Amino acid sequence: MARDRTRRRTNIVITGASSGLGEGIAREFAAKGHNLALCARRTDRLDQLAGQLRERHPGITVLTRKLDVTDQQAVFEVFGAFRAELGSLDRVIANAGLGKGQPIGTGYVDANRETVETNVIGLLAQCEAAVEIFNEQRTGHLVVVSSVAAVRGMRGNVTAYAASKAAAASLAEGIRAQHHGGPIAVTTLYPGYIESEMTGRARKTPLMADAEKGAKALVAAIERERPKAYVPWWPWTPLAQVLRFAPLGWVRKFS
Repeated sequence: MARDRTRRRTNIVITGASSGLGEGIAREFAAKGHNLALCARRTDRLDQLAGQLRERHPGITVLTRKLDVTDQQAVFEVFGAFRAELGSLDRVIANAGLGKGQPIGTGYVDANRETVETNVIGLLAQCEAAVEIFNEQRTGHLVVVSSVAAVRGMRGNVTAYAASKAAAASLAEGIRAQHHGGPIAVTTLYPGYIESEMTGRARKTPLMADAEKGAKALVAAIERERPKAYVPWWPWTPLAQVLRFAPLGWVRKFS
């Protein structure tokens, strides 16, 4: 029975919840009856989402706070405030991230640096704050949102983004190794092409999953609490393995 209560993961923090994958995940977990602690930089959209969720699912608690994950102190303060209000944090989904970037050496170092700072340094702050709370509680589930782009180095506008997501996957694996066999679970998600603001500028492809289908697949993967998951499973699980070992020339065409 105690195990069942732990796996229920009632109180869930989602960063970057104002749009895209974070918003979709929030909607799915709200429909399942979970309490949500949502944070993002754009509070207008965040508060609009929270209002919709409270109206549609009156039995749940939905909290919101403004958060820029590159502000380390703010990450600790916001996570601590959420824990104080909810009583515990059962799952933290570190989803906040940037996808912008330009080819290396073309004069857009600021855009590439901002992507890496958000996706790596910002993620590190989220992991530090979440695991510190989980250690005190002696339970918790950390979910790190990486990307299929992390499997190989990518060219052009995706180079910095892919590198940052590879770092995210490595960070998650290191935390998982530290807590292997213990009460703290760590899952790395590798989303493929899912409709969102981030993929809106990408070229059209039959591999693109619609936003609702993608969100459902992400939540299903999160709830299984496996060490890692490519989402949606098809075609990204087999395709990721092809990408991993394919010649660089083929990877170049793919990216």
